[in-house]
Amino acid sequence: MTGSAMPGWVPHFEVWVLVLALLALGRYASRVIQPKAVAAGEEPITTHQKIWFFFGVFVFWVATDFPLHDLAEQRLYSLHMVQHSLLMVVFPPVMLLATPTWLARLIIGEGGFKRFVYFWARPAPALIVNLFLTAGMHAAVVVNNSLANAWMHYSVHFLAVSSALLIWMCICGPIPELQVGPPLKIVLVFLLAVIPTIPASFLTTAESVLYQGYNNEPRLWGLSVVEDQQLAGIQMKIITGFYLWGIIGVIFFKWSLGSKANKSKFRGKLVRSDGSTPTELIPTGTEAPPQAEQSLPSK
Repeated sequence: MTGSAMPGWVPHFEVWVLVLALLALGRYASRVIQPKAVAAGEEPITTHQKIWFFFGVFVFWVATDFPLHDLAEQRLYSLHMVQHSLLMVVFPPVMLLATPTWLARLIIGEGGFKRFVYFWARPAPALIVNLFLTAGMHAAVVVNNSLANAWMHYSVHFLAVSSALLIWMCICGPIPELQVGPPLKIVLVFLLAVIPTIPASFLTTAESVLYQGYNNEPRLWGLSVVEDQQLAGIQMKIITGFYLWGIIGVIFFKWSLGSKANKSKFRGKLVRSDGSTPTELIPTGTEAPPQAEQSLPSK
């Protein structure tokens, strides 16, 4: 039963081309662009960035190639949600962590694309785009038509990744001026965890088939269409939610440890070069330490 329900292997040449293109661009950036950037005073690509890059390419390949892509498109909507989670909350931040600042500035340039990125890669615009796309991607007409139309399917994935890159730029992007402070980062990731729970609630409580594109035989693993929908909702609310809450924990503890490290830099008294204590640094409501009396000039 499971074997007959499993879709046959189909080569996805377009995915292989994209994966090879990513690897080729990474090699070009490392071998050709990096020496010029380092000569100009920029930092070289770190080992951690290289690890993030290869991991990001691996995540993209898993999400878009056989068997996950075929199962998500032909059999189970729950796996379709796994695919979207990989493309929207795993792949974008990993690739941003892999990108050095000088390479990001080179990619966006100084023209219209830079103005586009600097406008939309802000918390409010990025969240609005993410909210509307999340709602649109779960609409029945979009899901059913994307299953029947390959170009529409790829367009949905392109929009999903692009919109996710904009919002993750505020959280862990390589351009410092586009990143927000730790408190707002926590709020953004929290909202990313909350927004999908809205469509997930409809999926977990629905007792009828919402997506007719998945209402076909054979059924994989004996899951009915309604059970598949409910599993998709659980995946969005619990699995993706725990992953995002883990990121919130990392941001909070790094912020906390950074604050403690900054405080530990100031030890002893703050004094001027002449040995006196600067009164402007003394908290309000406390008396300044007695100053050495200055002798008045004799008349």
